[in-house]
Amino acid sequence: MKTFLTVLLTLAVSGTIRSQTADCLKDFDFLVEKIRADYPGYNDKVTNENRTRLTALEKEIRRKITNHPDSCIDYLNEYADFFKDHHLYVSRVGTASNRQSEIMDVSTYGKNLPVNVDSLQQATKNAGGIEGVWEGYRQTFTVTGDGQKYAGVVVNKQGWKSGQVVYEFNPVSDTEFDVINHSLIKDRETYKTKASLHLRGKIMEFHGDAKFVRKTGSDIPDKALLSSYVSEYPNGKNTYPVAMCLSDSTCYLRIPGFGDNTGNELVRKHWDDIASRPNLIIDIRNNGGGQDGYYRELAKIIYTKPYDIKGVEWYASKGNIEYFENAMRKGDIRNGEEGMKWTQSLVAAMKKNVGGFVMHPYNAGDNTMVERDTVYPLPRNVGIIINEGNASSAEQFLLAARESDRVTLFGNCNTAGILDYSNGTSSLLLSNSYRLWCPMTRSKRLPENPVDNTGIAPDVLIPFPATEQLYDRLDPWVYFVKCYLESL
Repeated sequence: MKTFLTVLLTLAVSGTIRSQTADCLKDFDFLVEKIRADYPGYNDKVTNENRTRLTALEKEIRRKITNHPDSCIDYLNEYADFFKDHHLYVSRVGTASNRQSEIMDVSTYGKNLPVNVDSLQQATKNAGGIEGVWEGYRQTFTVTGDGQKYAGVVVNKQGWKSGQVVYEFNPVSDTEFDVINHSLIKDRETYKTKASLHLRGKIMEFHGDAKFVRKTGSDIPDKALLSSYVSEYPNGKNTYPVAMCLSDSTCYLRIPGFGDNTGNELVRKHWDDIASRPNLIIDIRNNGGGQDGYYRELAKIIYTKPYDIKGVEWYASKGNIEYFENAMRKGDIRNGEEGMKWTQSLVAAMKKNVGGFVMHPYNAGDNTMVERDTVYPLPRNVGIIINEGNASSAEQFLLAARESDRVTLFGNCNTAGILDYSNGTSSLLLSNSYRLWCPMTRSKRLPENPVDNTGIAPDVLIPFPATEQLYDRLDPWVYFVKCYLESL
């Protein structure tokens, strides 16, 4: 009987491996054809000189998949890496990234909890324990419990509603807690982290992640404490938005990303301070991009003269046309009627030049002339701090910023160089286990002025070593740029 069961187990394992191999080979063949057909950089990057090497790589990857099908995603990305484009890659399709995932009204905690936020804040503003109202840069939540377990209930958090439970705290000591992070996605597993209290319960740290201040009702000292507190459990290179005046002549902005409207909001909120001082520092270290519209106010305040900025061409492949047609049919086009008209216009242009490149009809002409109504007298000098973490839309912002007579770029290395092929979309591979992310556009700067794999260089090198833990704090780089600008 034991031998019989062993044979059955062996057959089952062998069958699983064969199935994995077959699925991965099908995914790989789909990937190769998809990139060949729809990637706008394919004909630029596959040349007579390297075509044989690419063919050999395809053969080698098929051999690797046959021998080690459990490493499928590594081999799929090995092929994508040949094109040296960080906008072209493969990701896993877990529950979170599956478009069919169900978003629940109650988190994986199992129930929602009503909390009287004002009463809890008043009762705990001078407390030292974990119960209270906690505010960070991206969320606010309450913590209540029975001494054995505590629940973290959302007050304000993107994608969540008030009353939903996002955290569960289990005490290890009076100041240390094991944390269970809950999700609103059905069938998503919870995950564990740690948290601790500091400064007699005024600060809560999620280790290696974020920090929060106990809300007391006095917003100014609360925010000052949150901004100035140096974490004992640092969170890598995460940065936070900052706006302040460093002196009577210099304002400072830190914008960690263009993925939301933070940059525009900071400029509008502090416009009077910025527009009344001769110097402005814009710190975009570790800003990996987002959308161009989210640096609109920055571009406005530093503008000095009209300039041409190269646009993008859309690759009119059959697959890219089909992508937009499917999105329109399913109602996946954003911005309502305006977005639908924009898409219809683009698809009509693409169908007239299948296999070629087209400008969007809304952007007719070779170049896009940027000409603004106002040149603001101040600031006269603008220093932008950059690093290797800048990519995509952050690099597009820098290209526009360099057109200003007022701008100087500061740093100690080039930016990431991920910009030439953009506007990525995703396609499920045949197994539904992986998703290919592939750009649809090519910059009209090419081939004369590439950014990919080179990046944008600083105008002035900062002699200090890079600061690994930025948070929202000032460092020697900021003061170097401040002194530089104020000496002009």
